[in-house]
Amino acid sequence: MYTVKEIFYTLQGEGTNAGRPAVFCRFAGCNLWTGRERDRHRAVCTFCDTDFVGVGPDGGRFGSAEDLAEAVLSRWPGDWVRGGRAVGGRPLVVCTGGEPLLQLDAAAVGALHERGFEVAVETNGTQPAPPGLDHVCVSPKAGAPLVLRSGTELKLVYPQREPEAQPERFVDLEFRHFLLQPMDGPDVAENTKRALDYCLADPRWRLSVQTHKALGIR
Repeated sequence: MYTVKEIFYTLQGEGTNAGRPAVFCRFAGCNLWTGRERDRHRAVCTFCDTDFVGVGPDGGRFGSAEDLAEAVLSRWPGDWVRGGRAVGGRPLVVCTGGEPLLQLDAAAVGALHERGFEVAVETNGTQPAPPGLDHVCVSPKAGAPLVLRSGTELKLVYPQREPEAQPERFVDLEFRHFLLQPMDGPDVAENTKRALDYCLADPRWRLSVQTHKALGIR
């Protein structure tokens, strides 16, 4: 059983795929926070701004990988589905959460590939990844063990106060891209300036901004 909060079609708003059309599949649940405000004081990740609790009207519970993949395919524009596969450009599904790797498995990755999708995951990096993923984005959190130490991009929310969440702790890991993303909230302007200054001072890092928020899209 896969429990999914929501599945929707949009543009990827951040990271190296920013601006790319994609179906987002947001799995319910996370191992670093319950998602309920009453529990935030006990959360490992204290700055999450995403609703991943339960099943929303755009989500569902799927009994098989095939059912899940069909639900994802149904969100791809109908004019660009042929022969049971997504076509047009480079069809992409972004598996996110919560923490998607609590549920995403090899069967689901394979079913999504069969329907023409590249499969990306956005993860906190505390869980092992199934084989076959095309794009792995790891966003480390202070206080959480980092199991995934290689992938496509490491996207660090910045700044975090804890010593183990400083950028210099990650640059020797095996990622193709290292991104700093300003922490959202009341200090986002100052955090953006600090992230920008850090990237200029250390060109191993790139700035990632949440363009979907500026555009007012999901």
